[in-house]
Amino acid sequence: MTSPRGGQEPRLPVAVLAAAFLFNLGQGVLRPSLPLYLQRSFAATYSMVTLIPVVFGAGKWIVSLPTGYLLDRLGRSLMIWGLLLIAFIDVASVLTSTYGVFLGLRALSGVGWAMFATVATTSVVNLPAAQRRGRAVSVLLMSETSGLLLGSAGGGWLYQGAGVASPFVFEAACMLVAAVTVGRWASLAAHQSRAPRKSRDQRLLGAVLRTPGVLLMGLTNAVLIAIQTGVLVFLFPLYLVDRGGVGPETVGFLVSLNVLGRLLALWLGGSVSDRWGRMRVLIPGLLSYAALLGSLTFLRHPGALGLWSLAIGAAAGFVAALPTALIGDQVPPPLLGVAIGWLRMMTDSGQILGPLVMGALADAVDLSTPFLFGAALLIATAWQCRQARVLTGSTDE
Repeated sequence: MTSPRGGQEPRLPVAVLAAAFLFNLGQGVLRPSLPLYLQRSFAATYSMVTLIPVVFGAGKWIVSLPTGYLLDRLGRSLMIWGLLLIAFIDVASVLTSTYGVFLGLRALSGVGWAMFATVATTSVVNLPAAQRRGRAVSVLLMSETSGLLLGSAGGGWLYQGAGVASPFVFEAACMLVAAVTVGRWASLAAHQSRAPRKSRDQRLLGAVLRTPGVLLMGLTNAVLIAIQTGVLVFLFPLYLVDRGGVGPETVGFLVSLNVLGRLLALWLGGSVSDRWGRMRVLIPGLLSYAALLGSLTFLRHPGALGLWSLAIGAAAGFVAALPTALIGDQVPPPLLGVAIGWLRMMTDSGQILGPLVMGALADAVDLSTPFLFGAALLIATAWQCRQARVLTGSTDE
């Protein structure tokens, strides 16, 4: 994408990887403690608690694509403003005593998240050549997952030991340190020329969507995140309790195995796709993911559930980087910001719709239904990828 300077392959921006780790460390600390804070501060019902991720996802959905457009004009400083916005919102969140105001603040936090994540992803995708792009995206996702894993593990302890407001203060501190970390790196690009868009702006997205594989990879990412949030985050713990008969401590351990499996497989999926091609790895990866997710409904023993949790996390991590890497392969550099913004918007759509659809299926039919439906979605997505590969000859290059 970006031509190497001095005959050397450009390196991944360490500042972005560090900021991604800190960003998700703060998010991870807040994740387990936020429902407890809502119940204590606002006497929140279950509906009030589950509305928080919906408005957060809506904030991301609205801003992801506009951030892709603005990236060409405002540059990497958008990432810093997104981090500072989240830090400000964290402080404001602990000062408000009204649930409606708190809800609006969490939606604005989604805006800051979109500003950071869109710029960070674009900077990583745009840097290496296709032979290393899969690994580059995998490293970014590994930084994010590592921060989320450590933060989630310590969030409850921090809430209990340092006070109910401490997770918000901790996240704000993480955002400030992340903003300082990427500040100098972002300033290095301030002098770069930016081609004027003007009348072409409204046609950029159309050009992106006409690029082979882009629309399909957006839908693929939406399916992956819908299953991740709608099934594995919200329903898998309930399945472990209802069908596996395990207690809360065991649930936490089994869920952490899922995150660990994802972390271990992220590098492998990106690296293998760099060698063999995106579609050649993505299609069997989706089918393996579907087989594991569907067969989970036949398991009851805690040991088997733990093994499947690790394997499902690994399958999800194996394919997680591939849609983003393939879009980086296909889209020319001038359109990459818009392409990543659109991909993020599709991902946010899956995050919003996934919990709503999967929860409705579980209530209307059975707790096993969302797992089987998720497996069917993965099989259908794999089939569409196969069809696209046949029609185009190959979309791996």
